[in-house]
Amino acid sequence: MKIRPPFFTIALLSSAILGYEILLMRLFSIIQWHHFAYMIISLALLGFGASGTFISIFQDSFSKRFSHVFLINIMLFALSSIGCFLLAQSIPFNPDEILWDYWQPLRLLGIYLLLALPFFFAANAIALALTCFHWRIASLYAFDLMGAGLGSLGIVLLLFVAMPLQALFIIGCIGLGALVLAAWELGFQQRNTVYTVSLVIGITIIILHNNNELRLSPYKELVQIQRIQGTEIISEYSSPLGLLSIVQNDIIPLRHAPGLSLNAKTEPPEQIGVFTDGGGLTAITRESGNPADYAYLDQTTSAAPYHLAQLNKVLILGSGGGSSILQARYHQAQQIDAVELNPQLIRLLHEDYAEFTGHLLNGDTVQLFQGEARGFISETQEHYDLIEIALLDSFAASSAGLYALNESYLYTVESLQDMLKKLQPDGYLAITRWIKLPPRDNLKLLATAVDALDNSGATNPGNQLVFLRSWQTGTLLIKNRPFTNEEIEALKTFCNARSFDLDWYPGITPDETNQFNQLAESYFFQAANAIINNERKDFFERYKFALEPATDDRPYFFHFFKWSVLPEIISLRNSGGLPLLEGGYLVLIATLFQALVASTILILLPLLFFKKTIMTASPVTAAISRNRVIIYFSAIGLAFLFIEIAFIQKFILFLHHPLYAVAIILTAFLMFAGLGSGFSQRLIQSGLYQPAITFAVIGIVVLGFLYMAFLQSIFSTNQSLTMPHKIILTVSLVAPLAFLMGMPFPLALAKLGNIAPEMIPWAWGINGCASVVSAVLATLLAISIGFNAVIVLALVLYSLAWASFPIQRS
Repeated sequence: MKIRPPFFTIALLSSAILGYEILLMRLFSIIQWHHFAYMIISLALLGFGASGTFISIFQDSFSKRFSHVFLINIMLFALSSIGCFLLAQSIPFNPDEILWDYWQPLRLLGIYLLLALPFFFAANAIALALTCFHWRIASLYAFDLMGAGLGSLGIVLLLFVAMPLQALFIIGCIGLGALVLAAWELGFQQRNTVYTVSLVIGITIIILHNNNELRLSPYKELVQIQRIQGTEIISEYSSPLGLLSIVQNDIIPLRHAPGLSLNAKTEPPEQIGVFTDGGGLTAITRESGNPADYAYLDQTTSAAPYHLAQLNKVLILGSGGGSSILQARYHQAQQIDAVELNPQLIRLLHEDYAEFTGHLLNGDTVQLFQGEARGFISETQEHYDLIEIALLDSFAASSAGLYALNESYLYTVESLQDMLKKLQPDGYLAITRWIKLPPRDNLKLLATAVDALDNSGATNPGNQLVFLRSWQTGTLLIKNRPFTNEEIEALKTFCNARSFDLDWYPGITPDETNQFNQLAESYFFQAANAIINNERKDFFERYKFALEPATDDRPYFFHFFKWSVLPEIISLRNSGGLPLLEGGYLVLIATLFQALVASTILILLPLLFFKKTIMTASPVTAAISRNRVIIYFSAIGLAFLFIEIAFIQKFILFLHHPLYAVAIILTAFLMFAGLGSGFSQRLIQSGLYQPAITFAVIGIVVLGFLYMAFLQSIFSTNQSLTMPHKIILTVSLVAPLAFLMGMPFPLALAKLGNIAPEMIPWAWGINGCASVVSAVLATLLAISIGFNAVIVLALVLYSLAWASFPIQRS
């Protein structure tokens, strides 16, 4: 009996795969850090490349037993998706010791291999289906892409209602659902056996779920604080934006006031800690009813602007647990607007801890908005006396360079320009960052502010800047007008009383700096003097960190790594070189290197196999240019993700929410690419391979350049639209490009299916390996040359693919 292609099984399995991929990124952000999630996912996807090799070698025997092999691989995906993660998180891996402990790279390799297995099994099933049903290859690929699109949206929605570990077990159950669906769709004769096995595995999954928990790195702040006697996690809340852990200690009270003056005579009232993904501590403070209990808020560097003028209208970007709101209220601000991205944190203040905070958010002076800071700035019509960017990120992660891969549109030149426009003529922009040695964050922020002021028409930016620091934090003040002598005297009085150092103000002299929190040299003043007084080019070249300002096209504010410093880091690795190490960026480089090595092996291995067997056995296959196949599928594998990643970043600025941008862009790209693949099936049946690929590539190139030219204008024109209308416009813009991008892959696979079906798994593996490299390479290129350049490179790759379309040699 001839079996039908398992369209719906492929869709459900692809949905589970992409959901699993995104979920792993969340899980590893929690148990390790963001950049390791990126690295592990990229290398785990090498399972797709390995599947191409595996199916290529055994495709004859597998094709004869298609149903059995297909079902076994789906079952193995369901089991390994849960089991491999549980095993991986039990491996004692410490990223901070990777240059010192030779066992750490081996442990990391073990994690890679474990996480590659679920992708390997799922990709085996899909590659085998594409090979055995190559006459419906475009339709199968369409179901693959559309299922993946639904999976990307589904996992985001699931993470709003389920804890991350619960979501992992749900993914495993979806894999079992795909197994049951496959048995029915293929008309498998032993269907009842499959149903029974699925039921037993499902019960086992439920039992496992009740006996497992996430194991965070022992170096995460949450784990560290749990070592203090009396510390208790009293509740947890999860969303795609983060896992919130609420911590209290009745024996040794939590006290959180970053950069508090050593001269301070008061301490904070009772506080409850809130950790995001095991780090990024923010505190919720009890309302005591006595204003004097909040005097500690006047003993931090962020209090400086309140001593320069009466600030009635204040905007706080990143309110966290509400400390900045309390500070503004303590200094008698009449209107306090605050913006917070995470709705669950807002709910904690509004509901769960409303009485604890004395209904902080319910007063007449305070209004809390849920949203992204940059988006609020672009949409608000208000003008403020003070705009404050609060200090919320983790000191430990920031110091170790673990935010290097985090794109942030809050600290770009364009962002600071937008904020300056929302200030009153004599208003202040205050940005507080951790003090790290050697200095980097604060210096890069200063350079960014100089560019923003230059672009805003300032004749002498140095006259509109002030930088002060405590032993732990530094605050940069930017003003729309030059600071007056009265303001500078007030700042001196403020700093002297609290033992804070002034490292820059208009007219400062070297002997006025580095007085209280003394460093070996007055590093901050020397750097500020060079940056502000037109010596920045030489200073940037000789400094050990990259300090060039971040822009909207290159929004990597936390990227400080310079290749010229790497030999020094290596030479100092046993004698204190860690402060020079930007861990996140180096991990990305290591990821690219390992992905390239593994991908080369996975491509060369089947190539050698084909050369010795199929290439000599089949005269039709021997007539195919293997170089064309390699170039074509590598090019489209790289180009597809280049464009996808760049568009996600660009639309963050329009949708003003990273979660919306990822979910909507990813879903739209995959769904409409799936429709494009389905449309390709009609062209394939008509034999219009070459005209179709020409049409698709020309369309992609034309649309790509049009979007680069006009996308920013479209965003500016439609900035005032409501979110539903923005989503509709976003999908409408993505749809035609994604539709065309869904055509090149199935067109070429279908062509191979006609003239050399033996090469389909190999081509599948090449594309998978290229996609792995693409995910890492796109970020590296964006850091170095910007997202627009990444898009241009993708369009060149599509053109290269068109020129390399697989055809028979004459």
